[in-house]
Amino acid sequence: MLVLGLLAGGGLWLYVRGLDNDLARTDPFSELAGGRPKSVSGALNILLVGSDSRDPDAPVDQSSKWRADTIIVMHIPASHDKAYLVSVPRDLYVPIPENAKADCGSGERGKINAAFAFGGLPLAVRTVECFTDVRIDHVMAIDFAGFKEVTDALGGVDLKVERNITSIHKPYRKFTKGVNHMNGAEALDWIRQRKQFPDGDFARMRHQQEFLRALMDKAASSGTLTSPGKLNAFLKSVTGAVTVDEGFSLVDMAVQFRNLRGENLQFITSPHNGSETINGESVVVSNREKALAMYKAMASDTMDAWVTANVSPTPKPANGG
Repeated sequence: MLVLGLLAGGGLWLYVRGLDNDLARTDPFSELAGGRPKSVSGALNILLVGSDSRDPDAPVDQSSKWRADTIIVMHIPASHDKAYLVSVPRDLYVPIPENAKADCGSGERGKINAAFAFGGLPLAVRTVECFTDVRIDHVMAIDFAGFKEVTDALGGVDLKVERNITSIHKPYRKFTKGVNHMNGAEALDWIRQRKQFPDGDFARMRHQQEFLRALMDKAASSGTLTSPGKLNAFLKSVTGAVTVDEGFSLVDMAVQFRNLRGENLQFITSPHNGSETINGESVVVSNREKALAMYKAMASDTMDAWVTANVSPTPKPANGG
């Protein structure tokens, strides 16, 4: 969105429209009532879901083995000058409706990422809306395996490694404490690690947030924007790694969000009380009071006030940019 905004400002409409046509499409709202807006005026809520299944052919719009390893509710206020990205733990224990058309209280509780396996994106959207009481306007499904090409197209990214670890995946890379410049394969391997950290999946979620910020900052850097070849490779790789809803328009997004920059992104984790064992499985339990207050602020477009009162300032990226 950052780079597309700059492209729109430069008048490269035909190119942006071509990218828009290259995007894979799905209709996650077909089974939901109420429809979705066709414009991006006013506040906007986008559900970002990322799969680490390494199965790019798994359908995202129907029940399958496709599971969401990354779930982010991205809120863009009506001012369109910032964005709040709320990471939802994949093991969060929530009510899952029987199907995408069912009432919110119709199903049983389970891990939120199970909704994707049970009913694809339609049930996932319904589950997230029931849990947050926030209306989802657009959906973007991300193939994290495809982000290897995105990272390489940018020439790699700088990520902070907080402790020395050895990857649990072949070829068993060693990550050294400090700022590491990583190519696509290395970055993807890093953000998959969780068992070596005391906070497990929360560490993995934190690393994914840092990775996304690093990608956005690198994409908006002068080195990318002034190199037509690098910029084209980056944008083409992004369109190849994501699937969006039918109403998602890159042209509209580029115009509306042309002023967004990496420093205007606020990463937050959905309030929770940590892990518990329920019915024999480890799950994450939501902090009901704090979560309700935050999602109420999101629904009423008052996130700025909520963040000021409840969240510490986001640390600067590892490269200081």
